[in-house]
Amino acid sequence: MNLEQGQEKGTQNDGYGRASAHTTDRDSWHQVGLMLVTSFNCGWILSFSNLVMWPLGWTWGIICLIVVGFYTAYANWLLAAFHFIDDRRFIRYRDLMGYVYGKGMYQLTWVFQFLTLLLGNMGLILLGGKALKAINSEFSDSPLRLQYYIVITGAAYFFYSFFFPTISAMKNWLGASAVVTFTYIIFLLIVLIKDGRSNSNRDYDIGESEVMNKVFNAFGAISAIIVCNTSGLLPEIQSTLRKPAMKNMRKALYLQYTVGVLFYYGVTVMGYWAYGSMVSAYLPENLSGPKWIDVLINAIVFLQSIVTQHMFVAPIHEALDTKFLEIDKAMHSGENLKRLFLLRALFFTGNTFVAAAFPFMGDFVNFLGSFSLVPLTFMFPSMVFIKVKGRTARIEKKAWHWFNIVFSFLLTIATTISAIRLIVNNIQKYHFFADA
Repeated sequence: MNLEQGQEKGTQNDGYGRASAHTTDRDSWHQVGLMLVTSFNCGWILSFSNLVMWPLGWTWGIICLIVVGFYTAYANWLLAAFHFIDDRRFIRYRDLMGYVYGKGMYQLTWVFQFLTLLLGNMGLILLGGKALKAINSEFSDSPLRLQYYIVITGAAYFFYSFFFPTISAMKNWLGASAVVTFTYIIFLLIVLIKDGRSNSNRDYDIGESEVMNKVFNAFGAISAIIVCNTSGLLPEIQSTLRKPAMKNMRKALYLQYTVGVLFYYGVTVMGYWAYGSMVSAYLPENLSGPKWIDVLINAIVFLQSIVTQHMFVAPIHEALDTKFLEIDKAMHSGENLKRLFLLRALFFTGNTFVAAAFPFMGDFVNFLGSFSLVPLTFMFPSMVFIKVKGRTARIEKKAWHWFNIVFSFLLTIATTISAIRLIVNNIQKYHFFADA
């Protein structure tokens, strides 16, 4: 099967076509790379000191950050090579898997990917709500319930996704998003260094005495590392890139795994260094102040998440828009405008309601990185390699990809059990619509 020759062709004659209501084949790798850097440095990173470093400790925490980071970078680099197969361009992950393995894999990929994106969007809604409540708490001893802020966040996400409905439409916002992202990270690091120097009583005890608890917590930490490094929607992001799409996607990935990883790994490690085993699941809760920095960081986390969430949920919007809009007409014209409004309103109403009912942020991160994101990131690219290049590949390459498939399958089982266990524990501890 040829991988690159299809770049000059714009049509496909099978069931996995390129018809889409969203823009394709237009963006530069600089734009996509900047989007990846800013999106993966969203407010999610404020939970990773607790979710990653606290369960693993210094030694295993650093080892896992490095190893999983390289592994996810390699898996995405590999997947980028299969954007074109047999003179066809695959702008959706499910189309790629369906073409290579049939309808069953198309449906399984659809379920895995959309489950990942739905949970991720709920988690970002929770994050935005938590940031707004933290701001209110700085000025009031009796802030409003978290659910009010979750509704405000859901509404903000709705309006942004309505007025800027595609990934390519984010272009004019990425520069501002990058500025505010690096601003809040720099201020955060300054406070972390100050707090770390003054906190002489911190300890780095993992805390769990039972071996099984340590093991389950460790798998949960690995899930969180996967979440902070990959998205499960690389073909959809790659579809926006102009030619040569494979080379441009890899350039964007290089930017993410150099500049981007430097910041979100830096915050993860520095947060644990500053507060040790007392680090919070939402890092700003540990900060010593001053008040204006706490307010600034939480305000930027909220504002930046409005842009970030759009990338992580774009494939769902694309599927709905392609099915229900008139794709031969402008997205904001006539009947399409009303349909787009209704689609976005229904989507964010449902997601906001679920997020308000289950306000357990860390659980979403762990489950997101286990059941669905592990196979999407590690297993499926190697499966495509075996099918597309298996006949001509050297035996050691085939052995390596079979190892990836088996290992990621076992990792999926282990991390999913860990995530379900955590969710069950929190359901016993909290109640629906908790003011967490």
